[in-house]
Amino acid sequence: MRTKQSEHRIRVLRHYQGAWGGQGESLLFRKGPTHELPDGFSVYEFRPTEKRKMWTYATCGMSEHDDLRPVELHIFSHQENHDIVEILTAVAHFHRRGATLGVGHTVNFGKAWFQKSQCEFGLVSLPYLDGPTLEVLPPEDGGVVKFYWLIPITESEVVYKKRRGLEALESEMERSQFNYLDPYRTSIC
Repeated sequence: MRTKQSEHRIRVLRHYQGAWGGQGESLLFRKGPTHELPDGFSVYEFRPTEKRKMWTYATCGMSEHDDLRPVELHIFSHQENHDIVEILTAVAHFHRRGATLGVGHTVNFGKAWFQKSQCEFGLVSLPYLDGPTLEVLPPEDGGVVKFYWLIPITESEVVYKKRRGLEALESEMERSQFNYLDPYRTSIC
């Protein structure tokens, strides 16, 4: 029997599939308090395609059908990396149980994005690579679901954003031709 929450997750997944192609594979991280996440929560892995040359990992069910401001997040990667499932699960838990996340917020991953990477934090950003087509899922019976890009960043980039603001950090990213797929990049600030 389908519930409103399962219908909501189906809509989220179809939205991803329409934006990125492919079916995606549902992956679960089962350690810690994952039972506190919405029923059916998972992270979907979308493999590279001819059109998109990167891996994409996206929450599905981080939002619930009756949330006031439903949010889902995604991360891009240059290679397959199931550690990202743990990161997105932890961030989803923080969003549900700690502080509601939105554009401009930063979050501590609690671990490096990739081993030996300086990127241990994430910046919640607009989905610049996909635009408004991905960003907004119009309401069916709930609120508009917002889809944001979680960009892995360094601690010094978090400090820079806190001191100078989101716009200044994004300008610095653009000026430096920031490589969002390189986990071993040096900090831009």
